[in-house]
Amino acid sequence: MAFIPIAPRGELLSSSFIERTSDNLFFISPNDLDDTHSRRMESLGYGQRVWVSSNPINDSGWRYARVLKTVAYIVTDENEYGDPVVEKWNIRGLHK
Repeated sequence: MAFIPIAPRGELLSSSFIERTSDNLFFISPNDLDDTHSRRMESLGYGQRVWVSSNPINDSGWRYARVLKTVAYIVTDENEYGDPVVEKWNIRGLHK
């Protein structure tokens, strides 16, 4: 399970889902970062961030993603050309 940071005013700016094989809960937030790489990921269809670590060390704690009703596409790496390497997760319980 991974927790999303709380917004400055205290509200939670996210939705959530459960990954089917592990039954782990993950939170989703918009890809609201304003840098070149984030804008590129959004242009490729990865306009969300899935929070994957509750205690990131040498890591951001999140991954770019495209979350649909029953499946999530999670960017796990990039290849030698800078293109995203994507994992497909089967999900359930998407809460918006």
